Amino acid sequence: MFPEDFKTTRLALRPISAEDVQAIFDGYGQDREVTQYLTWRPHQSIADTHSFVQMCLRAETSRTYMIVLEATGNVIGVFDLRKTGQFKLEFGYALAREHWGQGLMTEALVEVVNWALRQSDIWRIGAAVDVDNVGSIRVMEKAGLQREGILRRWLVHPNTGDAPRDCVIFSKTR
Repeated sequence: MFPEDFKTTRLALRPISAEDVQAIFDGYGQDREVTQYLTWRPHQSIADTHSFVQMCLRAETSRTYMIVLEATGNVIGVFDLRKTGQFKLEFGYALAREHWGQGLMTEALVEVVNWALRQSDIWRIGAAVDVDNVGSIRVMEKAGLQREGILRRWLVHPNTGDAPRDCVIFSKTR
């Protein structure tokens, strides 16, 4: 169902592998600012990252891609694509802080969204973004996704507290 990889001008998205553990841990997995609005806590040890990678590799209805900067070959982030229904996909992502503000995540997202909406069985692709995650909200807007509304108490972001938080829902449809 999912493609093997994606290519953009500056990026390659390729499937996660066991060899990515150290790059994830060093690059963004333990960064509290990067993981602030994610559904998992920063990794405290390389064992946490190893468990994360194994979970991704076992997933049957999703594929996790490493975001690789073509110029250097370095892993700079992660992009998760999930089939959540008969005709829809959801996604999530994280990008190493040193690469924020360069349009890289927007570039990756545009490529994935365009691929998704070319598939005959996919009619919708979207994501939920914490209402306070200004950076990701901007990425969604720049990538051409539509703001649909706010889902109250939708996701727990353990790095901001234990209570479910409000999220803005974005999608693109065909």
